Amino acid sequence: MRPRPPIKGRGIFSGTGLVIAALAATAAALLYPLWSYADRPSPAAGATVLSAQTVTTPYGPLSAQDRDFIAKIRLAGLWGLPAGELAERKGTTAAVRTAGGHLVDGHTSLDAHVRTVAAQLGVPLPNEPDEQQQQWLATLKTAQGQDFDRRFAGLARFAHGRVFALSAQVRADTQNSLVRDLADDANATVLDHIKVLEATGYVDFAALARDLASSPTPVPTPPAVDPTAAVPVTPSPAGSYSLPPATTSPPPPPTATGF
Repeated sequence: MRPRPPIKGRGIFSGTGLVIAALAATAAALLYPLWSYADRPSPAAGATVLSAQTVTTPYGPLSAQDRDFIAKIRLAGLWGLPAGELAERKGTTAAVRTAGGHLVDGHTSLDAHVRTVAAQLGVPLPNEPDEQQQQWLATLKTAQGQDFDRRFAGLARFAHGRVFALSAQVRADTQNSLVRDLADDANATVLDHIKVLEATGYVDFAALARDLASSPTPVPTPPAVDPTAAVPVTPSPAGSYSLPPATTSPPPPPTATGF
């Protein structure tokens, strides 16, 4: 029995079907990413949120982090300078009194710088320490003798460590030339303060590491003090070094966008 001859056209239709199937698969592959992203927010939405937190100035963009940094440098001086003045008067060792003098001099200069920058950029500044800083000052005002030395060194070193980390972050990130200069000044000043505080010999580095790693507390726990080793010191007359007030109503930045 002879084999049946092939039906004409079957090979043509089979090839055409394969081509159509391949084209359909390619189209599906190309369209799938469009379908999968259809319900996702547009990248432009994130850009809009970012720009809403940033203002344009003649010195470069000013971000929310920049403004927060400027305010915190002012706050650092509002408590750090009176703390230094207390150390000059109440410190029982030359090293503690020297550290107090560095805090007074450094924060006086840095505060003048931050007030100038804030006025140029239209950033409002606080005129009194925050609640936590007020508690720190209250602790130092009541402490006496070696207890004061330990608490002053511990509290000031803790606070300066936080500011130092913030200054480095802002210096790395900011696009504003005035903020960069302020961060440079803050880094140099705060590092000097850290060194003289550590030179007092009263910084408990283990306790410091725990306090910096944990969530902020009103007053970091100072190291234990031997009552028999305390040196009584008669407090000096009341009064402390005060910083000049910041501008209460700073002028708005030249061009503000979403601020």
